[in-house]
Amino acid sequence: MNMFRKALFATAVVIAVPLAQADAATSTFDGAWNVRIASSSQACGNGATVSIGINNGQIASSSAAVTASGRVADAGNIKVTLSTGIKRAVGFGRLSGTSGSGTWRGAMCAGTWTAERI
Repeated sequence: MNMFRKALFATAVVIAVPLAQADAATSTFDGAWNVRIASSSQACGNGATVSIGINNGQIASSSAAVTASGRVADAGNIKVTLSTGIKRAVGFGRLSGTSGSGTWRGAMCAGTWTAERI
């Protein structure tokens, strides 16, 4: 029975170590971020700022007015969806350290975004 416990423990360690390392890698970008949204079209508005939070690589809203969801990969690649009411936009880009940038597209509008860690 002692050998069985040792084998079970060794198996648990082999499984747990990569999972812990994956969590550590995705948590590089954890925290609060301000995202400035810009559009090339005056009809779509320009200059809005949205606060988001990242926890273990998962994106969530920091505001009741805007719902944010998405994921940040280990290397900083990001995909985020922002919605408010019936409006929805999907953004792609990259975070690096304390800043990031990318593009976004909605039903009738498109543009760029920049982010900085708060």
